Amino acid sequence: MDKLELIREVSRASATKIVLLVIDGLGGLPDLITGKTELEMAHTPNLDALAAKGICGLSEPIGTGITPGSAPGHLALFGYDPFACRIGRGVLEALGIDLDLKPGDIAARGNFCTLDKDGLITDRRAGRITTEKSAELCRLLDGMDIDGTKIIVCPVKEHRLVVVFRGEDLRTEISDSDPQQTGIVPENVRAKYAMAKRTADIVNKFIARARKILLEHHPANMVLLRGFSKQQQLPTMTEIYKLKPAAIASYPMYRGLAKTVGMDVLNTGATIEDELATLKQNYAGYNFFFIHIKETDSAGEDGDYNRKVSSLEHVDRVIPELIALNPDVIVVTGDHSTPAMLKGHSWHPVPVVLHSQWCRSDGVSHFSESACILGGLGRLPATDIMPLAMANALKLNKFGA
Repeated sequence: MDKLELIREVSRASATKIVLLVIDGLGGLPDLITGKTELEMAHTPNLDALAAKGICGLSEPIGTGITPGSAPGHLALFGYDPFACRIGRGVLEALGIDLDLKPGDIAARGNFCTLDKDGLITDRRAGRITTEKSAELCRLLDGMDIDGTKIIVCPVKEHRLVVVFRGEDLRTEISDSDPQQTGIVPENVRAKYAMAKRTADIVNKFIARARKILLEHHPANMVLLRGFSKQQQLPTMTEIYKLKPAAIASYPMYRGLAKTVGMDVLNTGATIEDELATLKQNYAGYNFFFIHIKETDSAGEDGDYNRKVSSLEHVDRVIPELIALNPDVIVVTGDHSTPAMLKGHSWHPVPVVLHSQWCRSDGVSHFSESACILGGLGRLPATDIMPLAMANALKLNKFGA
């Protein structure tokens, strides 16, 4: 029996409420000047007070030394084995913007990017162009027909887009064109198996056409594609946990991920304050809330240490509003670390605090990497967080006689 089957067997419905606040890219590394991580540098009195009353630790998103993507990092937080439940980024982005995927469709997540005169990638995000500019460029690329395959191109947010390939016998066993680093050329898409060669050829033809169309549209003069995937069905959080779950997220990918595991995705605004207002407005209707905060991750990916510190302090300022709702369980953590020093995701474990009436306080009084490593939760797999939250909400029956 795997862990999800065990939880399905012992979970029970109840009115107690769980709030999971995910601060994207939460973890960091010590800055060369300050000697402190972003979280250690930030003034976070409210998160510190929560840590002092709760139980803390470090969460291992995927496994020791493995750098997680956003999707597996979140799936683990929801209790799903990220190795067994692989969902491609393309499908999540498509679902996040309510794109109607049909059986057989392949979706890819795209970035508009900047190439220099030698064809080298100088900016994977094209200066984070506006969503309006992205929509204008997507219209130039949308509607191609390549070897009987229709190409659908839609904007997501800022530099992000979705490309859907709709046709016969399309395969997902192809490589990405996005090398996820600068200073090199985009990759050719390769078939991982012979049966996927036709699909790889179609994708490469689309990319070649896109490059010609975008040639004069600097800084967004090229597209990078990754996460080729088809839609799949996972057991829902209601089926497993007996919960009525809701998601509050402004970024489309996380909304798509929430839909995949059966959450109701609530309409919300773009700011942290908007998301807290949405929580308050819908608090009576659900007993599990996933709240996603993006701005910390964006600052880390941009290598902006000071902005990430400010973003963490911004999150801290709204924590009293969350606590005032008096959830039975509050969990605050991240899906992965995004140190500003690395300008990207990293393998480092992530601070986590769980607060409930039934937790054992562990003496940790500061919410940071160096403090949480001494906490009572120790170093735990991210997949253990949901069972702990369920237990502290008194939503799990005894196992066995």
